[in-house]
Amino acid sequence: MSILRTILENKLLEVEEARGRIPLAALKERLNNAPLHRPFAAALRRTEISVIAEIKKASPSRGILVRDFDHRKLADEFKRGGASALSVLTDKKYFQGDPAFLIEIRDTVDLPLLRKDFIIDEYQVYESKLLGADAILLIVKALSRDQLERLHEAALSINLEVLVETHTREEIAEANRIGAGMIGINNRDLESFEVSLNRSLELRHYIRPEALAVSESGIQTAEDRVKLKNAGFQAILVGEGLVMRGNPAEALQDLVRK
Repeated sequence: MSILRTILENKLLEVEEARGRIPLAALKERLNNAPLHRPFAAALRRTEISVIAEIKKASPSRGILVRDFDHRKLADEFKRGGASALSVLTDKKYFQGDPAFLIEIRDTVDLPLLRKDFIIDEYQVYESKLLGADAILLIVKALSRDQLERLHEAALSINLEVLVETHTREEIAEANRIGAGMIGINNRDLESFEVSLNRSLELRHYIRPEALAVSESGIQTAEDRVKLKNAGFQAILVGEGLVMRGNPAEALQDLVRK
């Protein structure tokens, strides 16, 4: 069984447990008290190519990335380093994240926040809004066509922006079909976890012009950033290339300098 399928099966169990604690109807009733929205895509459009810096402690393929992990401190360093937005890993079992990170990071910095998780159910959409996310990630590979459409619509209906993640030309076509405002190309294969920047460079032109194009994963240097900018990307999502450096703020400054 692939790691992706294993993660998705576990996520189904997590959602059912969450429903048992707080029913969906109760979540919806709380929406009027949700944190104010911080425009996500608009923040990424302010420069030629922006950085979404990722708050990430671990990954299934590489294990623990940061031993002395402090999500609040990391968020502050990324803001000082020039990040336009933050991606926050909230999956507990496989990435050692926590949904509470969103609340705590939102209280630490004023940057817009992306909830980075495996969103497969409407419950998680409303939960994300209440936790303080400004955008969520929807992974085409992890969803049926109907799921993708329904979750995308549900998010937009509550003023939650969506980054639709793709890996192939066919998946980009699905993102285009639903009118996704932000489309990401993940350079990491979710089955093998191998990474190649060429995936973004080869697939960029399939993203419709009006969508904001984001390249995700495997971005290490300022040269990578320039290469992606020249290919037409408006933003890059960078995690391991920053958190594994001794000084994340300095690493981010090096990345955005050129």
